[in-house]
Amino acid sequence: MIRLFVPNDLSAESGIVLDKDQSHYLANVMRLKEGEAIALFNGRDGEWTASLQKVAKSGVAIHVHSQTRPQTPEPDLWLLAAPIKKDRVDLVAEKAAELGVSRLWPVFTRRTVMSRVNTERLAANMVEAAEQCERLTIPEMAEPAALDKVLAGWDAERPLLFLDESGAGQPIATALAGMAPGKLAVLVGPEGGFDNTERALLARLPFAVPISLGPRILRAETAAIAALSVVQALVGDWKLGPRAS
Repeated sequence: MIRLFVPNDLSAESGIVLDKDQSHYLANVMRLKEGEAIALFNGRDGEWTASLQKVAKSGVAIHVHSQTRPQTPEPDLWLLAAPIKKDRVDLVAEKAAELGVSRLWPVFTRRTVMSRVNTERLAANMVEAAEQCERLTIPEMAEPAALDKVLAGWDAERPLLFLDESGAGQPIATALAGMAPGKLAVLVGPEGGFDNTERALLARLPFAVPISLGPRILRAETAAIAALSVVQALVGDWKLGPRAS
């Protein structure tokens, strides 16, 4: 069944008129007809069944029926990643949503090549991924910021696993095994890695934990996906704190 994220409140026997893009998608791309069923979620009210009530040029009207899944807490897992080339950063955003990230935060480092980030495009990629993977929330898209400024305002109660390509980091499984359940963040550097100044800064921070994903140097997007996959596989949702409402 097709799933759509909508901003509207969802309740039994309510009605919604979808926006232009979603109306076009259902009517012209998927060619759904009046009476056909879809699923809706908004990140607050769980998942609901609905059906197309009216298909018109002015928009598709939806009738909401009943809740199929209640809203449940999701892990409070952040991904901080240095911006990389368009197709690669799009992949990172998509997979971050699939792997349970609650916030995607682009951070500029000394070796970051890209100077701009299209946050609207990344947010749209995460919405599509959330619709496909059946999660009930959409990751927050944070405004890009310089790494030093991000670290200066960091919540020390959120451990920050940073991928240290110098080889000094401990295995990620070891780092995770020593942590109590709670919120978590993963930091991935740019294609050229962190410079010595940034690595020294991170080493001085009590909440920053250098980790390694093995002996090979990975592409930035591969490293991000691999790290999130390991976190999900080793600790899953049970050890990660619930996402703030």
